[in-house]
Amino acid sequence: MYQVQYAEDFSQWRRVVSNSFVPLEAQPVAEGPFSGRVGGGTVSDVGLMRVSASAHQVLRTPELITGTEGAYYKLGVQMSGHGLLAQDGRETVLAPGDLAIYDTQRPYTLSFEEDFSTLVLMFPQHMLGLSADDVAELTAIGLGPDQRIGRAVLPFLREIADLLPTIDGPIGHRLAMNTVDLLSTLLADEIGRRGDVADLDRARQLRRIQHFIDSQLADPSLSPGDVAAAHFMSTRSLHKLFSDSGETVASWIRSRRLENCRRDLIDPLRSHVPVGVIGARWGLPDAAHFSRAFRAAYGCSPAQYRKSQA
Repeated sequence: MYQVQYAEDFSQWRRVVSNSFVPLEAQPVAEGPFSGRVGGGTVSDVGLMRVSASAHQVLRTPELITGTEGAYYKLGVQMSGHGLLAQDGRETVLAPGDLAIYDTQRPYTLSFEEDFSTLVLMFPQHMLGLSADDVAELTAIGLGPDQRIGRAVLPFLREIADLLPTIDGPIGHRLAMNTVDLLSTLLADEIGRRGDVADLDRARQLRRIQHFIDSQLADPSLSPGDVAAAHFMSTRSLHKLFSDSGETVASWIRSRRLENCRRDLIDPLRSHVPVGVIGARWGLPDAAHFSRAFRAAYGCSPAQYRKSQA
């Protein structure tokens, strides 16, 4: 449901931003009157808010993090004015048209020295489908119109800002998921552009290979040999790379397939799709095997899970 909240002082503003997002501390940066407005809503755990306010600073402190449940990412799209985002030892100036991602599980500061407006997309971290270590490399880094996929994402986010919170039901759910998927694509592209595998350390190389596996999940014949060949390495080296992280290649492939199946099972627009078809879509064509693997991962059969989430 679309809602608009207003504040005329900082005590009101603290309540407004904390109720809209996660608990935050707000501080003035200059003397004079203050006003702020947050408009938007949440669909399928994806919140999209338009924030307009006078100059001020917001802080996510360790104390506030300790008292908060849930891990979320926030994406800010600067609409007017300028902002400064600081997290993880980095900071970036946000000009109109710039976007940046930040993590509510770690301290951050957002400073605005003038009146401004921004779009904020907030969603659970697991929805992004990217390694937390990968995303940690991109926090407080400006991704503006110069980013090739960003040029397409920015106009979409501007148009969707007022629309998404007004759409309920299956279409709203699908639109929310598509919005996060589009952001995931943008971030994955940025991660991939930050260096060739030959120049990366082992941890980062592992993450690049995991992204490749994600792109091949629909192929039921996907094997460690295929993955190794695609990265010009031996199968033995691939298994060693995964074992060093406490994973196996097979378990990673299985867990990613099951997570995509889980998402499809709770998609209202796929409620008519047979469970077996969903499994086959993600490389699990054997219905009995799919059911056993899903039950082992989530504690119930795919059909039971779909019913419980309806």
